[in-house]
Amino acid sequence: MKRRALLGAGAAAVAATGLGWSLLTPKRPGKLLRSRAPLPKPFEARLAVPPVLQGGEIVQREADLQILPGLTTRAWTYNGSFPGPTVVTRSGRAATVTHRNQLPEPVVVHLHGGHTPQDSDGYPIDEILPEHGAAGASAHHDMAAMRGDTSMGSRVYRYPMAQRAATLWYHDHRMGFTGPAVYRGLAGFHLVRDDEEDALPLPRGERELPLMLTDRAFEADGSFRYPAGDAAYMNGVLGDVVLVNGRPWPVHDVDPARYRLRLLNASNARRYRLELDPQPPGGDAFVQIGSDGGLLQRPIAHDALVIAPAERFDVVVDFSRYRPGTEVRLVDRDGGDVMRFDVKGSRHDDDSAVPSKLSRTAEPLPPPVRSRTFHFSQASNGTWRINDLEYRPGRALARPRLGDVEHWRFVTDFHHPIHLHLNHFQVVSRNAQAIGAYDHGWKDTVDLRASEAVEVAVRFTDYPGTFMLHCHNLEHEDMAMMADFTVEAP
Repeated sequence: MKRRALLGAGAAAVAATGLGWSLLTPKRPGKLLRSRAPLPKPFEARLAVPPVLQGGEIVQREADLQILPGLTTRAWTYNGSFPGPTVVTRSGRAATVTHRNQLPEPVVVHLHGGHTPQDSDGYPIDEILPEHGAAGASAHHDMAAMRGDTSMGSRVYRYPMAQRAATLWYHDHRMGFTGPAVYRGLAGFHLVRDDEEDALPLPRGERELPLMLTDRAFEADGSFRYPAGDAAYMNGVLGDVVLVNGRPWPVHDVDPARYRLRLLNASNARRYRLELDPQPPGGDAFVQIGSDGGLLQRPIAHDALVIAPAERFDVVVDFSRYRPGTEVRLVDRDGGDVMRFDVKGSRHDDDSAVPSKLSRTAEPLPPPVRSRTFHFSQASNGTWRINDLEYRPGRALARPRLGDVEHWRFVTDFHHPIHLHLNHFQVVSRNAQAIGAYDHGWKDTVDLRASEAVEVAVRFTDYPGTFMLHCHNLEHEDMAMMADFTVEAP
């Protein structure tokens, strides 16, 4: 709340000039924050693959990391690493993860893309208070205590895993503080496996790479630079260093073979337009096999991928289409280099393939029982709103019934990646026309661009209770662009 009040004061000061937020807020998300530390050269760091979690406990604690050459970065971490350890679970097998909080501030954990009961979903005031006492007492403690969901020191999150194989991720979700907490390092992969996916001849083992894309700025001493309290960054923070799995512009050696890349945009506000340079002969560099919610019915080939904050794209890249010795850059056409793949050695045996049919579980949903419209806008004081309402815990903007299918229409003047908790959805239309090239499959986040209307179909299943709808530009989220919805028993 202190952070929001400080930003709000800055917003009010700007509004008082008479210029207005509609003139000062760009249609594209974010404002660039430049580092004060010397920037490293691209392609000198080696790509690191996050370790797989062993056991069922994650300790949230500060750790000193070597991100920039010769400097130390104090980060907030899961088990001492950024990204945190990759949690691997199996569809149909319930799992529990215990989070212990040894940080100086309260935390909340959200399994993004998880089909999860209310008490383990990561509601923004369901806090884990610091293990070491009241030094990090929460501004939301009284609200959370009324719900009875505040935990002291640790919390057990229970995941039924009644969902298909998919690339999920977990991150902090504390009210008013998600942006700086994730920026400091609180993010990690959660991969769900199932029999349907295992039966496919997709690349696996060392040729399956989870790739978390983030952008950061750094102070002269190597610490993360984040503009807390600066109203100029209310449209989102963009860093000038792109990290992949926590390494700046890394390089990775690959065989001349197919690789499965699980791409996650975990940046606070940056939207990437990813391409390979050079493009492989004949184009179609990325063969998309999955989206946020798992496998597509059929693969889709792309020359480029546009990936908004929180979206995931599961793609196969065939590096055998390049001559050995080729250096293949993954670039963001809107922002520069991301990483590089060096094709090494002679042709390797590769028994992987991308089948023409991937999944049978993406059938269209039945007709909706009702439709709702949600307007995403900015108030004159600079805060972000849904249906002209600033977020307030406990105020539900919708009350769907368990088992019902509804159509939700998202409308905006600015760019917002919209995330829905509890259930994945299918995009039905974009601007009352056909869906976009990146809207296929089961989604939990949709890229809503300026002056667009997107309609999605969602069936509310299994778990009654209160869940979230919000923008996943984390600065927008922290500045009140969230809403509750309550799923009611029929």
